[in-house]
Amino acid sequence: MTPLTAFDKRLLNLLQGNLPVCSRPFARLAEMLETTEEHVLSRLEDLKQEGYLRHIGTFFNSEHLGYHGTLIALRVAEEHLPSVAQAVNTYAGVTHNYEREGKYNLWFTLLTPSPAAEERILADVAALPGVKGLMGLRANRRYKINVQFKLA
Repeated sequence: MTPLTAFDKRLLNLLQGNLPVCSRPFARLAEMLETTEEHVLSRLEDLKQEGYLRHIGTFFNSEHLGYHGTLIALRVAEEHLPSVAQAVNTYAGVTHNYEREGKYNLWFTLLTPSPAAEERILADVAALPGVKGLMGLRANRRYKINVQFKLA
């Protein structure tokens, strides 16, 4: 993996919380970094290829859009973990999933437009081969944090 340059670090710092909302956000970033839009796009492509960058996107307030979220914990037979994780990822409302140690070893978040939609998805997931248990953990209150990695 190629080490990050000083420019890369400045670019990634800006990208984490200051991506302009405009018709040409990367041109605006280029102005902020005193370079060209082409250079910014080229470096971002390189950083993605190198594995430093997975995704550029935004966060929406799902509640204001009419969705509700639930954290789901699954107990899955070890040999079925990869296939269950892959199946879970096919649902549009799954934002991410991850393996954990313990009795409930596969966790994911699910955003759905209605309780009925959530019930249908969870019934499908519970019926997957290897799923031995499912626990839904609905949030009572949201404590949102904003994690940014400040690169020197």
